Amino acid sequence: MKLSEKDKEFLEKLKSLCEKKELSIELKDCGYKTLVLRQNYGDKIESHFGMSRQGVRWRFHRLFNDIYTSAYETVYWVESNFGPQLRQMALEIIKERVEIRKKVKKMAFFETPRRENTNEEPGSKEVDLTRDLPS
Repeated sequence: MKLSEKDKEFLEKLKSLCEKKELSIELKDCGYKTLVLRQNYGDKIESHFGMSRQGVRWRFHRLFNDIYTSAYETVYWVESNFGPQLRQMALEIIKERVEIRKKVKKMAFFETPRRENTNEEPGSKEVDLTRDLPS
């Protein structure tokens, strides 16, 4: 599963709050293990993320307990069946993809203008999209 732009923005904001020690991520064991956000995340958090506390909890849970752990579950399954020798090749592919994304992001500033279609071009005909029905 890929991350959306909103997911990426959320993770960047969460990282800054964790670095400032305003939030922390901890492992909770209540019969089954899960990652949780800790510390006070009230009104300040709502304004920082631009969503309700429930929205913050929901997105955190989806990203860390669904997407992130599922990725490791997939890695665990593949390595259990094929061995860890594929890991280095997968990391090379990932690093290459990240570099390509960075280059594409830099190139996005150099957008090419769209060509406008005009009926003044030689050989162009105006198309009538209506049809006459038999009477």
